[in-house]
Amino acid sequence: MKLFDRLQESNYEQLVFCQDEVSGLKAIICIHDTTLGPALGGLRMWNYQSDEDAIEDVLRLAKGMTYKAAVAGLNLGGGKAVIIGDSRKDKSEALFRMFGRYVEGLNGRYITAEDVGTTESDMELIHLETSYVTGYSSASGSAGNPSPATAYGVYQGIRAAAQEAFGSASLEGKTIAVQGVGNVAFRLLGYLAKEGANLIVTDIHEEQVAKAVVEYGASSVAPDEIYDVDCDIYAPCALGAVINDKTIDRLKCKVVAGAANNQLHQPRHGELLQQKGILYVPDYVINAGGVIHVADELTGYNEDRVMQKVANIYDTVLNIFDIAKREGLTTHLAANHLAEERIAKMKHVRSRFNRNARHALNLEKNTR
Repeated sequence: MKLFDRLQESNYEQLVFCQDEVSGLKAIICIHDTTLGPALGGLRMWNYQSDEDAIEDVLRLAKGMTYKAAVAGLNLGGGKAVIIGDSRKDKSEALFRMFGRYVEGLNGRYITAEDVGTTESDMELIHLETSYVTGYSSASGSAGNPSPATAYGVYQGIRAAAQEAFGSASLEGKTIAVQGVGNVAFRLLGYLAKEGANLIVTDIHEEQVAKAVVEYGASSVAPDEIYDVDCDIYAPCALGAVINDKTIDRLKCKVVAGAANNQLHQPRHGELLQQKGILYVPDYVINAGGVIHVADELTGYNEDRVMQKVANIYDTVLNIFDIAKREGLTTHLAANHLAEERIAKMKHVRSRFNRNARHALNLEKNTR
């Protein structure tokens, strides 16, 4: 599909390509929808195999952020950014400060934050060039890393899924297979271990797996073996598109609920999960804790208020299950409809206000 056809298909607003030869910056910023407010979304740094893979990832992630903010009740739109490169060896002050200049040039249409492959320290460097950034250190006036809020929200979503699938929100004795042991997943493992869940983990970075085994008594499998694990809950917490034609028949679980963005490779895979009797918690609903955290920072951060809002993800997930059953929808379509309904109503509100404002301006001109 041609690029502009792809943008028109889901009504993307803007795609910005950023490059700088000296710093080595190769980045893409995507703004999907700003109906509800400025586009907020993290900055991912990943060694993509091709430019096309990077474009596809940022498009999918930006749209997911629009829906995430809408369902979470935030007055924010959806955006995302990616830097093409190895986060373990390609970072530099110049690279992140140059990226910050590109963000500044968008004049507030896009607000960035940390994501896979980026850290508070990276946000500090970006903040030297723009105020349109969140998630830098508390010492510099920010609320810091949003990973704890994300992990707590995922935990609450898993509890809601357990209530729906097993009749109890308790995770004691449940076998949970966690794919990926990054910042969010490691904190999530702490909540799951405290409840007495049996944990199975995997990650492409062996040191992270070893840390989880020692810290939480988890067992481990090779990265590709996680799909074959006999478990109650499969929690994708790495990259997206892991629910696909190659993996879906291998799953041996009752629930899919994890922190990764864009877990379904295509929408039809949500239907296939339902046909297999697997309950799917839409990713942008369950992992909204991070965006709730950074959104609160924009108006004056209060940790207690944030964690209470994040705890409400439990009720939001149950509500989506109810909508899906009532309307005869898959859970991912039920979540989409909830997001799209809010966006459509706000478009109406804003368009009506604009019409009234233009009418008042014309009246003023006519009476002069």
